[in-house]
Amino acid sequence: MFLPHMPDVARCETSLRELNQMWRLIESSAKMNCPAEARLLLPAMVATRTGFAHLEQALVANLVQEKVRHVLADLGTQARYAIDILVRNLFERTADVGFLATDVALCRFVAGLDDDREQARQRLSDYRDKYTVYDEILLLDTEGRVLVQADPSTPVTYSRDPLLQQTLEQHSYHETFRATDLRPGKSRALVYSHRMLHPDTGAPAGVLCLCFNFEQEMNTIFAAYRDPSQRANMLLLDAQDHVISSADPLWIPAGVRVPTNADGQPHLLMFGGREYLVRTFSSAGYQGYPGPAGWKAQLMIPVDLAFRGNGEHALAGVEPALMQGLLSHAEAFSPPLHELMSSVTKTTRTIERIVWNGKVTSAANDSASQNGGGINKLNTVLDQITETGERSDALFSHSIQDLYQTVLASSISEAALTSQLLVDMLDRNLYERANDGRWWALSAQLRRGLAQPSDAQTAAMAEVLRYINSLYTVYARLFVYDRSGRIIASTGDQQAVGQFISGETLTRVCALRSELDHYPEPFAPSPLYGGQPTYIYHAAIRHPEQSATVIGGIGIVFDAQPELLNMLLSGVAGRAHMRAYVVTPEGRVLSSTDAACAPGALLQLEAGLLAQACAGNGASVARILQHDGQYVIAACTRASGYREFRAADGVEQPVIAVLLQAFGPVRHELPRAGVRIERLRDSGPDFAIFYAGRTLMALRAAQVQEAVPYAKVQRTAGAGHPARLGMLDVPLAGGRKHFVWVFDLALLATGKPGLVSDNSQVMLVHQGDSTIGLLVDDLHSVQQFDSADMTESPLGAGESALAPRLIKANQGNVLIQEIDIERLFTKLRA
Repeated sequence: MFLPHMPDVARCETSLRELNQMWRLIESSAKMNCPAEARLLLPAMVATRTGFAHLEQALVANLVQEKVRHVLADLGTQARYAIDILVRNLFERTADVGFLATDVALCRFVAGLDDDREQARQRLSDYRDKYTVYDEILLLDTEGRVLVQADPSTPVTYSRDPLLQQTLEQHSYHETFRATDLRPGKSRALVYSHRMLHPDTGAPAGVLCLCFNFEQEMNTIFAAYRDPSQRANMLLLDAQDHVISSADPLWIPAGVRVPTNADGQPHLLMFGGREYLVRTFSSAGYQGYPGPAGWKAQLMIPVDLAFRGNGEHALAGVEPALMQGLLSHAEAFSPPLHELMSSVTKTTRTIERIVWNGKVTSAANDSASQNGGGINKLNTVLDQITETGERSDALFSHSIQDLYQTVLASSISEAALTSQLLVDMLDRNLYERANDGRWWALSAQLRRGLAQPSDAQTAAMAEVLRYINSLYTVYARLFVYDRSGRIIASTGDQQAVGQFISGETLTRVCALRSELDHYPEPFAPSPLYGGQPTYIYHAAIRHPEQSATVIGGIGIVFDAQPELLNMLLSGVAGRAHMRAYVVTPEGRVLSSTDAACAPGALLQLEAGLLAQACAGNGASVARILQHDGQYVIAACTRASGYREFRAADGVEQPVIAVLLQAFGPVRHELPRAGVRIERLRDSGPDFAIFYAGRTLMALRAAQVQEAVPYAKVQRTAGAGHPARLGMLDVPLAGGRKHFVWVFDLALLATGKPGLVSDNSQVMLVHQGDSTIGLLVDDLHSVQQFDSADMTESPLGAGESALAPRLIKANQGNVLIQEIDIERLFTKLRA
């Protein structure tokens, strides 16, 4: 069902089928033209063709599955991050309404103890100016009359909304999302309400309503996390799967019901007469707040658009050695890819062995046979097998590269989006921290407590701070200090009371020009946080009657260690192969999921990567590189701000989120490309060429019977020749078996044992009636050389040397050691 929408995979499938037909033609040609000579090769050819047919099916299926998985993973990442970001934002609103509902000045106004409406409106406006996420703040009495509102441009005098009575009956906040007469002209509003108590009697006196600027926030999330190509639509859904908000309402409008896919299955879902790939995510909640009931984020992409240009440039610019090393770990990051690579390599080796054995057989029989025409036809068939095998290998290699690129494109995209999420979460969190201090600095209790100091006022300030800290659990400490910088009230342990803040901090706080300004201390160790590094935000507290006069300040100590780690862990979402960091532009770590890289350590990254991220203006930089002995994808994103946070340079400390996805240790020994030997002559004896001990060696083809995979060797234990590895059964006429010993040729020739790999072969060689097996690294080819190509080896002096002569190939640029079969058998007998 997906293949018609993947033209590149469809083209690959067509090419593979054409090759399958070519293998059938070669097989038929061998049967007709040289049946006697090819009889030993035909079973292997049939097995190879069948193997390629199975590989074709597996390759096409894996290409389709991986491309679908890549699309669903991208959609899922965007959906999960979108709902998590929204829920984290709304959690802060639940704390805000709980704090503001206890503001003494506003409670007195609602209770009728103060009647200055304009002063109350100004106070609401001041709060709204600190938090631009609210488009309206209202105070109502218990009967629904609007006492004052922050935005007089949309006047409301009375409300009959049931949320008022529901709020009055609750001790905590009440969350409402629907149409309400509190926001006339709007089809729906997200309102956080909390009852307000009479300052003297404690009885409910009214209701505070914070109206969240929902549409603006959703547009911000859509802009940050929707697919930039806009082939997919991002939606916010309710518990009944109806669309609450749509990134493209002309495409999918609000109110319609859409199909969902919470478990991420690769199904096509129908909507509006069109088939879609869909990914749906609910939030796991934040700090105990679950978010509005049933809300979830969803991405939908039409299947006919889903696979256009997916990961086309994922490997552009990657060094071949780096790519080859990373591909050597395919088993870890993509088992289907590894299995395909192994199968293709195995089939390719089988073809090479068929041709090699055929050439050896042809060379051995050429002089003895009277049927020269049959041998020539066999050689023609072998050449066709070689050519078609190379075409097959090239096509499979290209297709595997495409699959590899798709896998990496998905990982690169996921890493880049995750690093973007991390800085977005950080900026949104610190935006709240920067605003909280300014918000609480307006508290009448704190202003009066500093203006009229007394033990009772100090106790009252401490109680205010304690209540605030119970609502805002992300703080390790809140403290208030006077004009001299002396801390006079604090939450947490009371050792901080009586201490002084630094002179530089006090100077900066006293110099703050207005209630809209704040001062953030640089991320650094602080005695107010147990000597650990953290952010501390400060706001000036001003005189109740003389707002231009600074009489002290409030400091809020962010609980950086668990909160920053929580953000990073939320970003990596349990993916053990990912490590996340928040660092300065110099690489100094602020927080990390990597136990080996604690805060304060220096993250050593490839030169220029952090600088490139700094210059990226919020765009992610992602690349494949080596880091700490591993192949990794590194993605970096500089924090670029949220709303007015970071809008002015030089106020906030610049930070970068770094995401490292590891694939496996760096391979220092990678397979080297084989040496190609130019065909020079059509006369002279044939030589079977192979690798042993990573060196090119040769034997006369007449001395070689055939080559078989090393996997067929039966290992033996016990004493014997040091080079003996085991035995191999060789079939004889009549179904009888003959066992031969297998020896390590590299150990015999060089003194160093050979390394067994998937490419290892055993050559059966004979002298007279004696036959043995020789372990070699790999097979190469069968070539003709004459005496003009021979020279004495400088390493071949003495009777014990197995290679007294060298073959000069490629105009002498390639030297091949010729193994002397008589010396070899003599050495073994000895």
